[in-house]
Amino acid sequence: MTMTAGISTDRLHAWEDHLRATYLDTGVLPNALTLVYRRGEIVHQHAQGFADVEAGVALRDDHIFRIYSMTKPITSLAFMMLVEDGKVALGDPVSRVIPEWANLGVWTGGELGRFTSEPPRRPMLMVDLLRHTAGLSYHIQQGGRLDGAYRALGLGTTTTLEGMITALADLPLEYAPGEAWHYSFATDVLGAVVGRIAEQPFEEFVRQRILGPLGMVDTDFSVAPDKAGRFMPCYALTPQGRVLYDARATSPYLAAPHFVSGGGGLVSTAADYLRFCRMLLRGGELDGARLIGPKTLELMTRNHLPGGADIATLMRSAIAASETGSAGVGFGLGFAVTLDPARSLRIGNAGDFYWGGAAGTYFWIDPTEDLAVIFMTQLLLSPDRVRDDLRTFVYSAITDSPTRPRTLA
Repeated sequence: MTMTAGISTDRLHAWEDHLRATYLDTGVLPNALTLVYRRGEIVHQHAQGFADVEAGVALRDDHIFRIYSMTKPITSLAFMMLVEDGKVALGDPVSRVIPEWANLGVWTGGELGRFTSEPPRRPMLMVDLLRHTAGLSYHIQQGGRLDGAYRALGLGTTTTLEGMITALADLPLEYAPGEAWHYSFATDVLGAVVGRIAEQPFEEFVRQRILGPLGMVDTDFSVAPDKAGRFMPCYALTPQGRVLYDARATSPYLAAPHFVSGGGGLVSTAADYLRFCRMLLRGGELDGARLIGPKTLELMTRNHLPGGADIATLMRSAIAASETGSAGVGFGLGFAVTLDPARSLRIGNAGDFYWGGAAGTYFWIDPTEDLAVIFMTQLLLSPDRVRDDLRTFVYSAITDSPTRPRTLA
């Protein structure tokens, strides 16, 4: 058995065989890149499949991916940097920065143009935006009371970020703040909050305070012309099979975005996102650049759901159920947090934290194991099982796992 940093590399090669046979050769995934980092070194990195299926371009380690909701932890970090700067606090009302929202009500009936509402029991707080308990919804949600109105108003699509803030001021909340965990535009709103507090465009704050210091040279809200050759198409899985969703040559990511999305707007590479993960593993610092203090990061990766509940108890949305596993999983300030691996039915440790993106990208960090794992692909509606399989293969490859359980509130 070949070992590196306490991990069986033979077992990780078995993961690649499983990935190819189960998901690539069957035509489900167009491509896949897996990166495993432990104890200060990359112990496994392998790319399979085609970045561009139609053109027959093989996937490379330096290809640029749409990371969608893996943007959310970066936006959350940006906000917490402002907390450390003393410019805002988790318990501040959101209306302190967005005064247009001072009179938001909670839905009681009606539809767009004829909504009725009642005052919430308490105001929406900044912490609600970070943990998805703000009462907002998402244009990608289905079956809720507000998501149809979000789509009709073009929120997140035809509006600008500030235009979305203005439009939401005239809509009720889906739920009272703190009542439910409902995956939403909350992190996009958080991006607007960061921009207003920092008195600069949100995207510039992210570039200057996070991407630049970390050396994430291929991560941005659009793809520069000199990098377009490394950008990939995005596919989608439908009942009829895999189809092309966003062609590389005509992708909106090749130009500056109309809507700057802190919830899902970044593109990145596996190497860049590893730098972000390494910073988190090191308590907020990488290569001499400290972005945030270790105690702040510790706070971010604890469960912040009201009453210490898990997501299963408070979830009101089908979207993102696959991200969390729901039972035995809490939510911190920008990340899902494993509370009890036995209840989640996933291998891991209490205290590992993670999130994924709509096109199948995924990462997790396990401080107990000094471990970071990144998975990249470009397939909307990709099978949930891929991520669970990856966790199983990676953890089963660890041969010297320490036993330092972490208690989470």
